[in-house]
Amino acid sequence: MGMAWPFGLSTGDKGDKVSLGRVLVVDDEESIRSLLRMMLTQAGYDVEEAEDGGRAVEVLNSGDNPLMVDAIICDIRMPRINGVEAIAYFRAQYPSMPVIVLTGYHDEPLALSLRRQGIVEFLEKPAEREQILASVAQAIAGRRISFYP
Repeated sequence: MGMAWPFGLSTGDKGDKVSLGRVLVVDDEESIRSLLRMMLTQAGYDVEEAEDGGRAVEVLNSGDNPLMVDAIICDIRMPRINGVEAIAYFRAQYPSMPVIVLTGYHDEPLALSLRRQGIVEFLEKPAEREQILASVAQAIAGRRISFYP
C-alpha cells in the first residue's frame, strides 16, 4: 500500500489516488465542514477538520510533522478560539501556510486587516463551489516553502 505525501505526491503504488494536497477546514458548523469535505474530496484533496481554532491548533501540532497541511480554510466567528485568533497563530507559527477565510459575515475592515496579515482570500458564505476550489488550488500552488520562518 502506498503513502500519500503533501503537495500532491504519492509513493506510486497501484490503486493510489494522487492527492492534490491536504486542506484543514476550520468551522464550528458541522454541516459546513461536511459540505467542504465532500467538495474538496471529490476534487482530489485530502481533508482534515476542526470545529474551532483551538482544535485546529491541536490538529496542526499533532504527529511528527505539523506541516502536513497544505492550506487552511477558516471561519471567523467560532467558540473557544475564534478565527481571528487562530489566524494570528497560523501566521506566526506557520507563515508559509496559506489561509483562506470563509465567513458568513460581510466585514470589509476585517477583510482588509486579515489580508494585511497574509491571508490569501476572504470569501463570504455562501461561496460558489468553483470559487472555493479555485482559491484552494491557487493557495496551494502559490505556497512558498519556508525553512526558516
